Amino acid sequence: MEQLPTSPGERPEQTDAAQEPAYTATAAVDERGVVIEWGEGAARLLGYASAEVVGRSAEFLLADPVGDAARRIPPEQERWSGTVALRRRDGSRLEQGLLAHRRTSTGGATRWYVVSAVAAGRGGDGSSWGDPLHEWSFSQSPCFLAVFDADLRLVRANAGMERTLSLTESEMAGLRLPEIAPDPVSEETEQRMRLALESGEPQHMEAFVRATGVSAEHGWATSVAPLRDPDGRVRAVCLAAHDRTGAEVETQQMFVPDAAGARIGTTEDSTRTAQELADVAVPRIADFAVVDLVEPLPRGDDHASGPPSGPVTVCRTAVRSAVEGSSEGRVAVGETAVYPPLSPPAECLASGRGALYATTAPAVAQWMAQDPAAAWLGAHGTHSMLVVPMRADGVSLGVAVFGRRRSREPFLPQDLRLAEELAGRAAASIHGAHRSAREHTSTMTLQRSLLPQTLPDHPALETASRYLPAGTEAGVGGDWFDVIPLSGARVALVVGDVVGHGIRASATMGRLRTAVRTLADVDLPPDELLTHLDDLIIHLSADEGGREAVDESAGGIGTTCLYVVYDPVTRHCTLARAGHPPPAVVSPEGSVYLLDVPAGPPLGLGGLPFETLDIDLPEGSVLTLYTDGLLQPRERDIDEALDTMFAALAQPATTLDTVCDRVLTALLTHRPDDDVALLVARTRALHADKVVVWDLTSDPSEVSQARRQTTDQLAQWGLEEASFVTELLVSELVTNAIRYGEPPIQLRLIHEKDTLICEVSDASSTAPHMRRARTFDEGGRGLLLVAQLAQRWGTRHAPVGKTIWAEQSLLGF
Repeated sequence: MEQLPTSPGERPEQTDAAQEPAYTATAAVDERGVVIEWGEGAARLLGYASAEVVGRSAEFLLADPVGDAARRIPPEQERWSGTVALRRRDGSRLEQGLLAHRRTSTGGATRWYVVSAVAAGRGGDGSSWGDPLHEWSFSQSPCFLAVFDADLRLVRANAGMERTLSLTESEMAGLRLPEIAPDPVSEETEQRMRLALESGEPQHMEAFVRATGVSAEHGWATSVAPLRDPDGRVRAVCLAAHDRTGAEVETQQMFVPDAAGARIGTTEDSTRTAQELADVAVPRIADFAVVDLVEPLPRGDDHASGPPSGPVTVCRTAVRSAVEGSSEGRVAVGETAVYPPLSPPAECLASGRGALYATTAPAVAQWMAQDPAAAWLGAHGTHSMLVVPMRADGVSLGVAVFGRRRSREPFLPQDLRLAEELAGRAAASIHGAHRSAREHTSTMTLQRSLLPQTLPDHPALETASRYLPAGTEAGVGGDWFDVIPLSGARVALVVGDVVGHGIRASATMGRLRTAVRTLADVDLPPDELLTHLDDLIIHLSADEGGREAVDESAGGIGTTCLYVVYDPVTRHCTLARAGHPPPAVVSPEGSVYLLDVPAGPPLGLGGLPFETLDIDLPEGSVLTLYTDGLLQPRERDIDEALDTMFAALAQPATTLDTVCDRVLTALLTHRPDDDVALLVARTRALHADKVVVWDLTSDPSEVSQARRQTTDQLAQWGLEEASFVTELLVSELVTNAIRYGEPPIQLRLIHEKDTLICEVSDASSTAPHMRRARTFDEGGRGLLLVAQLAQRWGTRHAPVGKTIWAEQSLLGF
């Protein structure tokens, strides 16, 4: 750092010591006196490396022993300064001035932040700067002053600045402003000083520097001026603090809304927002503030109920006083209060308008007489009061009361407008958070109503599932799963993930789940079903594309889906996926692997094919379907997550519910960042004793033979009571296949637990349809009869030919 000349046009002889820049030694000590931080400056000053100091008691750094009584500092004291004898690493003694600030974290831990200026090459008091600097600084700067050199270290401070910060010039000399007064305002002020040094232009700030021992309504707004030598070079800066009272305070209040925008509504907690309102108001515009919210908070659609009238019950939500330890009112935070009719707060809630009162006003006097909890108005010397409604979207959420005591001027109409603006911001934040919570609840209710409430007890599969909503502020997503019974004792499993969050994603999920069930009901193969879903997503997106403020994800573009069909007769499994993670399989022997299902594109892109995987699964295999939220925890990568899931699946388990819980416990150590849907299924098989197949010729005489074979088989199964209906079904289906179909023709009976299935297949792809026969028609009644006799019936197409099937419930026999 270059020294200033001792007189105009004259420069002192430079020495190596003078060339050496000043620096700050810093350290932090916890409340036990243990060193927890050791800066480079401290290591440079005393010679100890960080590893030699951190974790040890700070007392070993002292050259003179200090007793417990001298070391103890009152808990209310936030700052300490003085000269201490320190011991260097080489054993030498060093008398050094220290400044320490007490800081308490949000978790309650206390530490002391210790700083010390080390001014190499010149005295810490700035005496080597000489008289010219004194002349420059005090001739070019207004009011309370401090001068900082080109390194932004303090070299001079006048009596006004000493009084403002309650520190002497010698205690501050050589330190930067954030080291003298640790505060965000100090950081911003130092940035302005650096800008003044670089640009040579004065800088002004609309920020208050609170003085010690001065009433709340006083403060000093700061300005920074560059100091130039006779050659016009900027050599230092002057920090000036202007006393801002009276009309200047009113001007300062213009900037309060800007502070409110950053400090009110930082969370979705209504209690926190109410307290932020009180903290912004005190001491900027009031000496105290009380915020009361109605309980329960009204819904956004409660306009019809009108504003509250008569006695009003509220919850005391926030209190703030400029006087430490002072309590405004007899009602504590969290307790209820009742405002009597015609009291200023009740009138404010009824009218929805704010009002300014003197405490001598008849309405206030009547309130104090009616309500003992209002007696504090007179007891604390309050002479002026504002009562402001907390309203948003036409809904009254509560009331805020602000007061001023004798040390301040009464409120003016512009103060009322400012208070209304602050209360409006807080109310909007509280109302928005309350509405968001209601929407979240509505979305959760909608989504849970769309998901299966219970999984079917199907002969083909044993199933279990879990669904966990996201734990983030983004809201509930559109993950879903389903188990769908199909014809021929088969079953479909589906898991999907709609992009986005909130009620729109849940509604899209509901549409897709309904579409999947509809498409599954007509027995589409998995790849064709996903193609139809792809088209549906494109149409949904096109329908919503014309609406305002709807992004492309609203229609479901990017949605993923996995569709699986399992046949317990053949033990054959067919799978297709659209951008979804592949399922995991646990073999009956205990090995775990992913199925290599071709990775189709997410739904909604259009024009791209989906492919299937056909695989035989042994009886007792466990299929695990899931959404990607399960494998995307914060602390793991995807490979580690898969290994963890495989390890959980490989452990033996008596029930599938145990498998689900074990997987979630292993992979999720906290609420997931995205929704998680998990569906686990163990395959079952229908063995040969439950399935019979007969090949038939294309001869009408085969119909009677088919009936006899059916009757004999039902007798073997002990289902003689079902023979009559089953014979009629077989007769009609076989007759239609011989008359309208093509060979080969096949009849199959499947006996499930409570169901008897009759299927007739032929090589024709022509699908039959039911029609209404006229009075004298000789045919046309076959499928109508099938529909009346069977519980369900339908057509299933194959690559070659079709199958007509009919199901009967055996519970009535």
